[in-house]
Amino acid sequence: MAADAGNVYVNMEEESHAAGNRIQPMSIAPAPAQWTADEKKQSSFSLSERLGLDEFLSLNVWRASVGELLGSAVLVFMIDTIVISTIETDVKMPNLILSILVAIIIAILLLAVHPVSGGHINPIISFSAALVGLISMSRAIIYIIAQCAGGVLGALALKAVVSSNIERTFSLGGCTLTVIAPGPQGPVTIGLETAQAFWLEVFCSFVFLFASVWMAYDHRQRNSIGLIPVFSIIGIVLGLLVFVSTTVTATKGYAGAGMNPARCFGAAVVRGGHLWEEHWIFWAGPAVACFAFYVYTRIIPNNHFHAEGFKHDFFGILRTISRLER
Repeated sequence: MAADAGNVYVNMEEESHAAGNRIQPMSIAPAPAQWTADEKKQSSFSLSERLGLDEFLSLNVWRASVGELLGSAVLVFMIDTIVISTIETDVKMPNLILSILVAIIIAILLLAVHPVSGGHINPIISFSAALVGLISMSRAIIYIIAQCAGGVLGALALKAVVSSNIERTFSLGGCTLTVIAPGPQGPVTIGLETAQAFWLEVFCSFVFLFASVWMAYDHRQRNSIGLIPVFSIIGIVLGLLVFVSTTVTATKGYAGAGMNPARCFGAAVVRGGHLWEEHWIFWAGPAVACFAFYVYTRIIPNNHFHAEGFKHDFFGILRTISRLER
């Protein structure tokens, strides 16, 4: 089933026996004539093939999305309960404990969902994988819908097991920029400025893609390191980013960088209220980071990452559209 599930970690080409899994030096980059032939081959794809529209009718894709739905539901439930429990527990440096636990649960869930759907459980991964061309945009849309539905289910599960006081105090562990606190002359709103939160979301999401997910995208690194270390690194990087974003600002009311729009969406749907305020930041920030990461993959040497070979590549889609308009 993994072959039909749209595994985000698809191998572009197998390395030769002599080359093994090592990153090849610049000197063996394909000749210009070979790239020209590849580009001609790429130009033969129709817009429907580029977008993978047939996957909307693929039963296997929808079945794989169930893994994304359940994985996202468990992720939201676990992370939000971790957030609440670490803050409620009287321990020193709760942010550090929170980050360690987040790293562990992320690695475990990625390993659990990977055989089914490729192990995304995050719209950032699905969208960036679609831009790069590892999966089609159609599959990414299906996965993101499933992830958002899973986020809602996870938030509903959390709402069912916590008291109304905990739900109100911690906003179901949702993504917030501000909080209303009592002041000397009445309630006041405290938290992080919108611009600061937006750029923090962009930077953290880009670092997440650049420093960890990149290893999963590059099959040579993944094969050399192994899935368990790669997923562990992804969890560790996310944990570090959670720690950094919640401590560097030191602002009450700011819940830290979301880095998972589906998680923020789930709590906002179930809890509502102020969780919808500036909610767009938790989508726009990661989207900008995904585009920035995609541009990076286009800039680096082709022999380090063969993005040109993916028929779902975003630039390939744009070229096909421009060709149709001529």
